[in-house]
Amino acid sequence: MIKTKAGLLGGILAIALGGSAMSTAALAQSAADLGKSLTPLGAEKAGNKDGTIPEWTGGLTAPPAGYKPGMHYIDPFAADKPLFTIDASNMAQYADKLTEGHKALFKTYGQTYKMAVYPTRRSASYPKEVYDAIMANATNAKLVANGSGVEGAKVGSPFPIPKEGVQAVWNHLLRWRGLNLERTYGQANPLPDGAYTMITINEKVKFLYNSPEGARGNTSIFFLQEVTAPARLAGEVLLVHESMNQLAEPRNAWTYNPGQRRVRRAPNVAYDNPGTAADGLRTSDQLDLYNGSPDRYNWKLVGKKEMYVPYNAYKMVAKGTRDADIIKPKHINQELARYELHRVWVVEGELKPGTSHIYAKRRFYLDEDSWLIVAADQYDARGQLWRVSEYHGLNYYELPTYSGAFETHYDLQSGRYTVSGFIGEGPPYDNQVKFTENDFSPDGLRRAGVR
Repeated sequence: MIKTKAGLLGGILAIALGGSAMSTAALAQSAADLGKSLTPLGAEKAGNKDGTIPEWTGGLTAPPAGYKPGMHYIDPFAADKPLFTIDASNMAQYADKLTEGHKALFKTYGQTYKMAVYPTRRSASYPKEVYDAIMANATNAKLVANGSGVEGAKVGSPFPIPKEGVQAVWNHLLRWRGLNLERTYGQANPLPDGAYTMITINEKVKFLYNSPEGARGNTSIFFLQEVTAPARLAGEVLLVHESMNQLAEPRNAWTYNPGQRRVRRAPNVAYDNPGTAADGLRTSDQLDLYNGSPDRYNWKLVGKKEMYVPYNAYKMVAKGTRDADIIKPKHINQELARYELHRVWVVEGELKPGTSHIYAKRRFYLDEDSWLIVAADQYDARGQLWRVSEYHGLNYYELPTYSGAFETHYDLQSGRYTVSGFIGEGPPYDNQVKFTENDFSPDGLRRAGVR
């Protein structure tokens, strides 16, 4: 069905206008276009008709000259200059390409909030084996448990040509981020005047689903998180075994409390329970902008739009960028943030009757080139926009993969925000580290807590 640019856009328009889902035959025909008119991840290869979004030609396929693994990332687009800047005075001119959350930030913080829009750089890229796996997923993956689980997929987003909103959500949850990851980063929850205490967190992740063998039974990810500073929080450790089908088996989680020196089951580390050390400014399922089971929402695939979203955030992780350079009163320093025009999938989640969550509605904006949720709007039970989230991402070109670096969550009701991703003068993320499954056992959690 989708053999030309016009045909592709027609399919997108049908979804955006509430058209019927593509048939199985149409899906198979569209899957044949992966790697041709579509990228292996399902994005449109072609640029837009205005020339403001370029053709995808493979993304960043090699690190910039002088880069070695372990260094701070070198900005491959350092010579770029902003095309224009959006602020409260000219927001209406660009309103059709702004999220509702960004509009609210302009209105709330009009004197200081702005967005510098740069040339669009479609930098997302992945190894060939990941492309091959995702193209296989297109015809093998299927939803189970009414969308609460996935079968028949491995190594990357399972639904490169989504028919339903929940499939797009799974594309974010299972996107390829390598096999192992360790990072030590800072998180801050500034007061309205900008005062903050830096919280230091170490995370270790093993992406079982991304191995050539795929998930281990129903377990897709091992996740170990330890707060190391300040002293009043240091020593708290969280271990999570994430599930592929959380209705069949909810995520398993354990915590270690340094005061009690005990490992305990933690069934509440999910959904709208408070996020780690975030001062109540985000929920557990807002880490990574969204994580965990999608079962409490009815997800609608609204369609695809061209929007200004955070992208290629190399300035924010550059060597020499201090924490205080980023953390400012009311919002991060927008001088360091980079926005670009990209096509994004828009997905809305409405809370299912009979379930509970502090967010009655969520709207996600997923980058077509990576399936990363780059922005999110969260609404309260009254239908009021409550919290606005952004993911400032970049291409981790030593792998390569495009994923998040800095995540921000703005609470419009309290006038505060939480931001995480500070690496300071320390090394950036280690994607070359090796972990075993034993490193993520409850006994290992106990050893980590007492060392």
